[in-house]
Amino acid sequence: MEKIWLKHYPAGVPAEVDVAGYPSLVALLQESFANYRERSAYRYMGQSFRYDEIDRLSQAFGAWLQSRGLERGDRVAVMLPNVPQYPVAVAAILRAGYVVVNVNPLYTPRELEHQLKDAGAKVLVILENFAHTLQQVRTPLPVKTVVLASMGELLNFPKSTVVDFVVRRVKKLVPAYELPGAVRFKDALTEGRAMTLKPATVGPDDIAVLQYTGGTTGVSKGAVLLHRNLVANVLQCDAWYQPALRNLPKGEQLVQICALPLYHIFGFNTNMMLGMRVGACNVLIPNPRDLPGLLKELSGIKFHTFPAVNTLFNALANHPDFNLVDWSHLLISVGGGMAVQQATARLWLEKTGCGICEGYGLSETSPTVSCNPTDSKAYTGTIGLPLPNTEMALLDDDGREVSPGTPGEIAVRGPQVMAGYWLRPDETAKVMTADGFFRTGDIGMVDERGYFRIVDRKKDMILVSGFNVYPNEIEDVLTQMPGVLECASVGMPDAKTGEAVKVVIVRKNPALTELDVRAYCEQNLTGYKRPKVVEFRDELPKTPVGKVLRRELRGKT
Repeated sequence: MEKIWLKHYPAGVPAEVDVAGYPSLVALLQESFANYRERSAYRYMGQSFRYDEIDRLSQAFGAWLQSRGLERGDRVAVMLPNVPQYPVAVAAILRAGYVVVNVNPLYTPRELEHQLKDAGAKVLVILENFAHTLQQVRTPLPVKTVVLASMGELLNFPKSTVVDFVVRRVKKLVPAYELPGAVRFKDALTEGRAMTLKPATVGPDDIAVLQYTGGTTGVSKGAVLLHRNLVANVLQCDAWYQPALRNLPKGEQLVQICALPLYHIFGFNTNMMLGMRVGACNVLIPNPRDLPGLLKELSGIKFHTFPAVNTLFNALANHPDFNLVDWSHLLISVGGGMAVQQATARLWLEKTGCGICEGYGLSETSPTVSCNPTDSKAYTGTIGLPLPNTEMALLDDDGREVSPGTPGEIAVRGPQVMAGYWLRPDETAKVMTADGFFRTGDIGMVDERGYFRIVDRKKDMILVSGFNVYPNEIEDVLTQMPGVLECASVGMPDAKTGEAVKVVIVRKNPALTELDVRAYCEQNLTGYKRPKVVEFRDELPKTPVGKVLRRELRGKT
């Protein structure tokens, strides 16, 4: 495909960036530790952690890991929410020459067992709140060392003691567990301080992270992300952010809200790694589902970037405490992980003055592939333009490019594309073309300016009497209906039409009825797109990142 998008790039964004600017993530981290030593790197529960502190702590933990008999390239799993131990552990693992395996803390024992065995993780760093999950996993596991972290242990005394007491005894968020031989994170740091980290020689083609796919399309697979993949995406995103970042007052440190889970690739690279690269401070939000707690944390600070998913933008903008926060310094709101809906984008812009620039990415692409201009206020309904150094194409089922104006499977080629799936050459072969494009499984279209639009995932398409119905379209229409807070649509078996549309709605107005919904759909959707089943629920099932789990809505009426 001709790179028509380059003609519509924001001013000052280059078509190509030098993605070989760092030989590894380790080099990027160490440069930031040196350049921004006295700056705050993270803020957590009101306490700041400086770059030099993260540097020292990660050296100590890295040295301790090296003392455990690990070999270069061994996998170390990290099962932590947004707590300061996360960036410390990740920096330590990479600096010591090992591979980070990000693990969702909300995994069930079955899911955790699969990932630990599949990755062959030798060490697991886990928050004590989830230790009971590990205890239920069947043995034998490859894990030889378990490191237990707590919510408060890295905070200053007496706050550390108070936080852990409240978490354990008052809120009872740490179910009983028995893990004989487990080492406390703080004890590992104490031992590590008496040791010396032996810097590992890490290169561009070494594995940095095994990022497991969400499992929404089948068994969870580990995307092999090399150091050069992740470095490239940091530098691509840095270049793309510049038009908006130029509005940051001179001498002011960039402050990012880190409500995305760092164990998810969106938060990992957009918050942690890009934040380190530009010397930003990340405000760690351990539980973004606690909206009053999140808004309280934001109410006392000045911040500039807010990456999130549509469900969080929507929930915040509709929250009664929204206006207790000063949103006037917000420069960039990046939406990803799922489609940004027009009603949400309109409300967010109205309330903050900062438009949501929707982007697109996957675990397999480190993650960002495309994005709308960061200084734009207009809602485009698209996933934007391909980032520098990135090619996007639309393919048919046989791998040929489709004709202009025709939907096709989005395929991506660029330095951020993974090396393949961990130990699954068969699965890798299914998604990689002979000329190096990664087939995403998403159906898209492109306009004359090079802006891509997601029509839907292949698997989520609903086939009604031979007509393709795309859930995103139905959801976008319904979320603009007064009284609808959020909704999801799925296909359900139907004797007459093969499949029919089912919508599940969370009401903003409890008086909203099925008749109201049907009348609205009659006005706004053609016959075969209208829902056969309308269901109301108090909430939609979602992943920890906030992506709606459509598969859990199928078949339930």
